[in-house]
Amino acid sequence: MKRLFALLALVGAVSLGAPVWAQDKVAEPAAVTAEVAAPAAVEAPAAVEAAPAEAAPVAAPVPNKGDNAWIMVCAAFVILMSIPGLALFYGGLVRSKNMLSVLMQVFVVFCLISVLWVVYGYSLAFTEGNAFFGTLDKLFLSGVTIESVGATFSKGVVISELIFVIFQGAFAAITCGLIVGAFAERAKFSAILVFMVIWFTLAYIPMAHMVWYWAGPDAYTSAEAGAAAGATAGFLFQHGALDFAGGTVVHINAAIAGLVGAYMIGKRIGYGREAMAPHSLTFTMIGASLLWFGWFGFNAGSALEASGGSALAMVNTWVATAAAALSWMFAEWIFKGKPSMLGAASGAVAGLVAITPAAGFVGVMGAIVLGLLAGIICLWGVNGLKKLLGADDSLDVFGVHGIGGILGALLVAVFADPALGGTGVYDYVANAVAPYDMGAQFIAQAKGVATVIVWSGVVSLVGYKLVDIIIGLRVPEEEEREGLDLTSHGETAYHH
Repeated sequence: MKRLFALLALVGAVSLGAPVWAQDKVAEPAAVTAEVAAPAAVEAPAAVEAAPAEAAPVAAPVPNKGDNAWIMVCAAFVILMSIPGLALFYGGLVRSKNMLSVLMQVFVVFCLISVLWVVYGYSLAFTEGNAFFGTLDKLFLSGVTIESVGATFSKGVVISELIFVIFQGAFAAITCGLIVGAFAERAKFSAILVFMVIWFTLAYIPMAHMVWYWAGPDAYTSAEAGAAAGATAGFLFQHGALDFAGGTVVHINAAIAGLVGAYMIGKRIGYGREAMAPHSLTFTMIGASLLWFGWFGFNAGSALEASGGSALAMVNTWVATAAAALSWMFAEWIFKGKPSMLGAASGAVAGLVAITPAAGFVGVMGAIVLGLLAGIICLWGVNGLKKLLGADDSLDVFGVHGIGGILGALLVAVFADPALGGTGVYDYVANAVAPYDMGAQFIAQAKGVATVIVWSGVVSLVGYKLVDIIIGLRVPEEEEREGLDLTSHGETAYHH
């Protein structure tokens, strides 16, 4: 334990003291903050003699209570996705002797990342720094008050910054929680926590900054102002990559970390020789349903307004998921002879993953096509591709989140085309939808996918190796055979 605490202290010191890298700046969505002006004084009765007319000052935008309320609800929805949604989905898929350990891992990782987000994560992700990291100006949410606001995607429309903080913090927490499914049933609890601190700091935060940090629409008043604002944004935003709610930042990012972990930690004892069937598909179905419910907040909330764009994202999340569940189930039915509950639930999650980067950019028919493709391709991902890779990805994190995320991120370029019912890309200088170039957009999407694969892969490899050297990644063989519920936590999920 002394080594664990020493490593935690070292990681914390490195995280808080990380230098801000100097580099040509690039841009993507982030919350631009300002201070709301004090409420205007109630107008006094007209004086006998009117004062000379003066130009009225431009009032600072004030959050709409409806937008604020909607994003608060969406943040709660995203939290529901982690606890209990993801925890139950994963928990049902493992053997009964490891059920409680998975619940514990997801629950505690959620708590850990929530605290780190407030301490330094939000500041490094959503302040103006360089193309990869923000600054520590908002360490411990310094300067974030009940009056500070963040930009949305409409000029003159803002939300309270504290709401943006919790909304994005919930994204960070579930992303880290997704990773644990790849090495379930064999990893040390202490090793998981230390790795999450490293990976959150050096992989999640920079990806969020690269993809989602920008100066906000109000900065784009002219071509010159737009160019200057663009130079302050994140790396992939500047390259034009579209990611509405986290195909790169969340799903591919977590999936690569999970796959590297599955390789580094090794296969479960008896993998391929002993039965390792899910112990409760009932819990898995409940978890998948909670994920679907919470995902409406995940995707529709990413519009940052209660708007038509939010409604589009919500409808797309609904139909793409349904289409993917059906395509996975029917494909399985054809090739394996029976439709399974596990297949339908897995298909639903695959659809949710694939529509995430595209939710606010594609039309409803594009979302259905994307869902149908996701169900079939992710079914291959957890069967044929998994065998080719040779990793024991326990709960198919890469097959579903990695393959689904890559599919969705790339096909945004196709289905965002207004000619195919998409929204296109908005030009905030011209205040109109820009002419659409599918080929150029596909290249931008491919850059985003390649960047997250390399970045997360390198950070994960170094992070796992460091943790393995200091405290070890894997529990002893006898503890793994007995089950992590008792050996790691001294409790059991069930009492017979």
